[in-house]
Amino acid sequence: MKKMIIAMAVLFITTIHVQAQGGFNLGAYVGIPVADGGDVANLALGFDANYLFEISEKFSVGPTTGFSHSFGENNFDAFQFIPIAAAGRFNINDMFTAGIDLGYAIGINDGNNGGVYFRPTFAYNVTDRIQVNASYIGVALGSGRGLGYYGYYDYYYDDYYYNNYAYNGTFSIISVGATFNLN
Repeated sequence: MKKMIIAMAVLFITTIHVQAQGGFNLGAYVGIPVADGGDVANLALGFDANYLFEISEKFSVGPTTGFSHSFGENNFDAFQFIPIAAAGRFNINDMFTAGIDLGYAIGINDGNNGGVYFRPTFAYNVTDRIQVNASYIGVALGSGRGLGYYGYYDYYYDDYYYNNYAYNGTFSIISVGATFNLN
């Protein structure tokens, strides 16, 4: 199932790239996991891509996706996800843009069930093609494995002993990055 989801995400990214003629943007970021995410990871790196359709001179919308990798710490594995979301951007003026991405983050690492994805962002337009931005990335997780802990439990199954964590929180990242308009 996960391989099929990854294949769909790659197809989605490729489709955006092929159709990109006027509003294709590619970005990268570095971030620090905070709150629940800060308990299990210490650094996040990622990239994103979107294709924005201009609705008016001030407002654009379109699909967005990417990849995020947070390096695990305290004996936790890395936390990885691919967001599939809708992006909205509002041009405050010629210099500043505000926006939000809303959708679902597909969990990539073992035991990561993913969750609702949201990313408010604020950007400074350096040129017509380059933006620097700051954002808060949040993935609201349900029960699953691969993040901080909500509770610890032990169990036996087929004469084997298991211990596991149950999660119910939000994996959060504060990030800074750059976006390049490739139109």
